[in-house]
Amino acid sequence: MNSFRQLKIIVCGAIALLFALPFVAHAQLKVGATAPAFSIDAALGGNAFAFSLNDALKKGPVVLYFYPAAFTKGCTIEAHDFAEATDEYKAHGATVLGVSADDLDKLKKFSVSACQSKFAVGADPHAKVIKAYDAQMAFKPDMANRISYVITPDQKIYYHYSSMSPDGHVANTMAAVKDWVAKNK
Repeated sequence: MNSFRQLKIIVCGAIALLFALPFVAHAQLKVGATAPAFSIDAALGGNAFAFSLNDALKKGPVVLYFYPAAFTKGCTIEAHDFAEATDEYKAHGATVLGVSADDLDKLKKFSVSACQSKFAVGADPHAKVIKAYDAQMAFKPDMANRISYVITPDQKIYYHYSSMSPDGHVANTMAAVKDWVAKNK
């Protein structure tokens, strides 16, 4: 009787853990860590080009944000918010790049509509960059979670923000960019 009760508790605990795993927050790269260098096919204003993190960092900080899928409600809202703030990012010397597991043809369209031809979006259909930045969804590792990073020209993670809500990514990364600029004048 006692061993049956213990077995029941163990089985119930294991089942509860299995259901909870998809909802555990995924780890992201830590502040101060070296940002993995990458080159990726990207689109800006419907035109394809090769984006290089190292080349972008020569101009200033990079705001790298990951999002689950182009043309979904939250991702469209987030892209629109980044598009509206792009001129302010540029005024602080920052480059914005959004990355998802979508293919380049889809992102060419997304770069015109949701991104308003203001900033580039990178195609990562094999999730290589997504995985390098620990930005994959816990329950769907071939898709990006909604995580934003600010990377400084010395290739360090200065700030990260993770929330499945599209709200807050622009405000938080903009504050981090301004903070970095103020400290590095």
